[in-house]
Amino acid sequence: MRSQFAQYWTLTKPRVVALIVFTALVGMFLAVPGLPPLKESVFGLLGIWLAAASAAAINHVLDQRIDALMARTHDRPLPTGGLRTSQAVAFALTLGVASMAILVLLVNTICALLTFLSLIGYAIVYTGYLKRATPQNIVIGGIAGAAPPLLGWSAVTGMRGEWDWPHALLLVLIIFLWTPPHFWALALYRVEDYRKSGLPMLPVTHGNEFTRLQVFLYTLVLFAACLMPFVYGMSSWLYLAAAVALSFGFSLYGFRLWREYSDALARKTFRFSLIHLSLLFAALLVDHYTF
Repeated sequence: MRSQFAQYWTLTKPRVVALIVFTALVGMFLAVPGLPPLKESVFGLLGIWLAAASAAAINHVLDQRIDALMARTHDRPLPTGGLRTSQAVAFALTLGVASMAILVLLVNTICALLTFLSLIGYAIVYTGYLKRATPQNIVIGGIAGAAPPLLGWSAVTGMRGEWDWPHALLLVLIIFLWTPPHFWALALYRVEDYRKSGLPMLPVTHGNEFTRLQVFLYTLVLFAACLMPFVYGMSSWLYLAAAVALSFGFSLYGFRLWREYSDALARKTFRFSLIHLSLLFAALLVDHYTF
């Protein structure tokens, strides 16, 4: 039996939240020419982390019946009885309130507002409604999940009129377009789980072949979006080289998945998507301080 700490830690979806916080961090560094202000950076990241963890915990609460039916999620704290629903709700609310207090009092109200909207968008609109309502749930709900770079950007610039909206939104666009092929690759090899759960994921409602084509097409559109930071002068040739290599790799996985499907290949595509986004944002960060 896992410890109480481990049960609560699991509620925060630490691996997912780590990627969220990393993209927010990159947004902070790209927002200013030098180093971002220390106070806003530290408390901004803490507030964004707490909000993401709160949204993850709410996701556990709302999805506990579904989680119990799926092999991937049946051992989460609520389906196993490791935590009671009331404990998870109290934990989520505590994290959410702490997040808002930190962002309002120690960062700025713009960042706090955007973070709150992102939390509500993911935890309530996506998890509570869209996830169960439409096979385009990932696409529409991806707007909230793509917000972290904008949240990081706003944390260090929000109160001083230094916004560069097109550049900040380019980062959001990349994650928004990355989300569908990332999740649909997972849904392809977990399709029976989703079928049992009753969720209208694309492979369940439209079939394997249609979903594979969508994954490939999205990787091509994402490829174009990943070039935009270079086109708009946000980055130099170093980032461009990384973006081309990583996006070509993701598109190649998408093409192979479309033409020669296997569960093993879908699993590899899903894993590569995580590498793609992590290294892409790392390249943005390195490029920013190299050129």
